[in-house]
Amino acid sequence: MAEHHLVVRQANSIAGKLIEWRRTFHRFPELSFQEFGTSHYIAETLQEIDGIKVDTGIGVETSVIGTLTSGEGPTIAIRADIDALPIEEENDTDYRSQNPGVMHACGHDAHSAILLGTATILAKQFEEKGLKGTVKFIFQPAEECIDEEGMSGSPYLVQAGVYDGVDVAIALHMCPWLPVGEVQIHDGYSMANVDVFQAKIKGTGGHGAYPELGTDPTWMLGPVLQALHGIVSRKVPPLEAAVVSIGQIHAGTASNIIPTEVEIEGTIRSYSSEIRELLSNEIEKAFSVTEKLGGEYSLEIQKGEPALVNNPAVNDRFLKAIHETYPDLRITKKPFGMGGEDFGYVTHKLPGSMFFLGSALPNEVQRDLHTPFFDIDESCLPKGVAILVQTALNFLTEEKSIIGK
Repeated sequence: MAEHHLVVRQANSIAGKLIEWRRTFHRFPELSFQEFGTSHYIAETLQEIDGIKVDTGIGVETSVIGTLTSGEGPTIAIRADIDALPIEEENDTDYRSQNPGVMHACGHDAHSAILLGTATILAKQFEEKGLKGTVKFIFQPAEECIDEEGMSGSPYLVQAGVYDGVDVAIALHMCPWLPVGEVQIHDGYSMANVDVFQAKIKGTGGHGAYPELGTDPTWMLGPVLQALHGIVSRKVPPLEAAVVSIGQIHAGTASNIIPTEVEIEGTIRSYSSEIRELLSNEIEKAFSVTEKLGGEYSLEIQKGEPALVNNPAVNDRFLKAIHETYPDLRITKKPFGMGGEDFGYVTHKLPGSMFFLGSALPNEVQRDLHTPFFDIDESCLPKGVAILVQTALNFLTEEKSIIGK
């Protein structure tokens, strides 16, 4: 039944091109804010599609925005991230990364290929059906990392006005824990606020043979760690999502020298703004224990991307499009976890939503996100295109298509 749907047929007809695009991106991955070859390739490909206006360098030097417009109507933004990760790929495929120490280990190569396919088909639909409205194809750099200003790509594009006048924004993400033919979708909080803490516990240090003559920050570390690890279990309501994890501890230079300070770094994850604030306050209290033990501390909490908040009305459009294109597709409804996603900046500005597209390869190798073995079953690519295209068409053609109006 699905094969007879026009959009599905169109998506299937470019399956070979989708694979070619995805593998090109995969072979030549680039890190956040360095996606010069990637953005050039995207811009060149978009310029070959009739009816699409291409802009580059808005907000971030490596951004690419394609715009398809015809008359008055809704404005829909479809976003894909384009950067890779600092990971050495361990897959043995003919399309493995050619850039040492850099890998598309989060599916952004697939996201970019799917958005190119979505632009290709929607351009045909505009021409053939005389559609009214605007679709912005947003190829966003730097989702994975922040710069010296503490910013990833999404807030730069938001500040530059890329999403001004947009009525609704949609996106998808590869899902290696679901097979092809399944999607995961969730209303409301779906991915986490991401904050980072950096702290120092300070003492006088001293000779290892005479600990009584000074104050030892490694001794103070013990109760601080206990307090930090107890925050989620004892300070956060059990039904709230929260994580405090310590990723780095550094101290000392020799076995017989008590160091003057201990450095600690960790990540803070939450869904609601209230719990986000509570976690920051409790972390401050945990480090303040050092003062009662004769030491001092410094603490900096750097706020990162906000939680991804999926709009239920936008999700309803996803579900409608899925039913129209792939009525037998299996749907899982639950949050995506405590990972971060800077599309959250967009969903805090305007109605938007992201769904996860099943992409697991049918074998026993664990190919989780952000691992050297991440890979996808490329048969998911046309499905991603068809769902995004049909969702956009529904927004453009339905009488009450503008969320929140």
